[in-house]
Amino acid sequence: MIDLSSLSYVLAAVLFILGIKKLSHPKTARDGNFLSAFGMLIAIVATLIFYSEINYNYIIIGMIIGSIIGATFAIKVEMTQMPQMVAIFNGFGGGASALIASAEFLSSGDITTFTMSSIIISVFVGTLTLTGSFIAFGKLQGFISGQPIVFPGQQPLNALLAIGLVFVGFLVIQTSGQLNYFYMVIAISAILGITLTVPIGGADMPVVISLLNSYSGIAASATGFVLMNNGLIISGALVGASGIILTNIMCKGMNRSLANVIFGALGLEQESSGEGSGKQVSIKSYSTEEAAMIFDAAEKVIVVPGYGLAVAQAQHAVREVAEFLEDKGKKVLYAIHPVAGRMPGHMNVLLAEANIPYEQLKDLDEINSEFEDCDVALVLGANDVVNPSARHDKSSPIFGMPILDVDKSRTVIINKRTMNTGFAGIQNELFGFDNSIMVFGDAKDMLQQLLKDLKDL
Repeated sequence: MIDLSSLSYVLAAVLFILGIKKLSHPKTARDGNFLSAFGMLIAIVATLIFYSEINYNYIIIGMIIGSIIGATFAIKVEMTQMPQMVAIFNGFGGGASALIASAEFLSSGDITTFTMSSIIISVFVGTLTLTGSFIAFGKLQGFISGQPIVFPGQQPLNALLAIGLVFVGFLVIQTSGQLNYFYMVIAISAILGITLTVPIGGADMPVVISLLNSYSGIAASATGFVLMNNGLIISGALVGASGIILTNIMCKGMNRSLANVIFGALGLEQESSGEGSGKQVSIKSYSTEEAAMIFDAAEKVIVVPGYGLAVAQAQHAVREVAEFLEDKGKKVLYAIHPVAGRMPGHMNVLLAEANIPYEQLKDLDEINSEFEDCDVALVLGANDVVNPSARHDKSSPIFGMPILDVDKSRTVIINKRTMNTGFAGIQNELFGFDNSIMVFGDAKDMLQQLLKDLKDL
């Protein structure tokens, strides 16, 4: 029976790896999601069958409650709220791991040093993930400021909390599970999750979400060692490793180190100094009729989606405009920046939902050379990822971040609802360039009106 359970976990692990591989491309992502889900089903069924001490009544109740909650989220949550949902799910994953490890601590009698250490790690990482994820959710949802929240002595406090956590965790192991020390581990971990996340600005949320996702995997893997469950160890390790790899990719996309993301408080310098965000730029505001004439004369158009596109739910409208232009013999491409939006792959998911061909979605390295012979770059709600100050302004908090070279296009048409800054809190000098024009309004409304004007020409 043990051999069969191990074999089931190996099969599940193979499906997890194949699923993650297929998730790397939009065209195969659905199949990858199915393979991974099927692998998890095998792991769950194997656990229920081969461990006879399980109370199936609780399992069934839990599955029913979880299915209802999951189905409700899947149906009700809009695409613009997907980053918040991912943040919450990361927190729930970490919290579940911490609860399981805590239950094992409270229910077991004589616990070995190895198991006790695994419990401490699981509780620490899981609790930190729980509180950190809900802070990230609050920043994305708007009831916590998206700007970095800092106070004097914040970093020394974090260092003291980390040292205190190690010390208290050591005391838990040495005293064979003293309850007071164990509760202190939970409390310090919860506080540390909050103090590590509040100073991170909204512009860094894609990195934070992928990092918290990695944390939830690490917590699950540690819980696997507590329970000595190979399936949980493998799945947690895969989530942790893939999350760290994705975090590294996101950091490279911003040309910043992970330490700078966590401790750098992006946007704080700009806000406190008053530079950059207070600069005035001379803009040219056009109507959709005037923009339609520019599109009519263009041969090559590159669409740059941003968070404004997601907020307006304009992915279907932009597809309709693109299809009309393509019917006129024009070439249309989409430029995807790795940190556009509020989560990794946010723009890819939105455009895929509108059935935009995958071949037209180009990442930063592929598309930047295309802007030099581009007639029109249409920027829909993107801000920081097209800001030329990242190339030359050393005082800018985004200096050195690779950007989309939209300013090299013959004409840049920028759609924004207002002149408000992006999540980095800085003004975009692109708006004042000679080849830039602004078309204000909700992205969906603007694109629908633009399509009407194009048809009237």
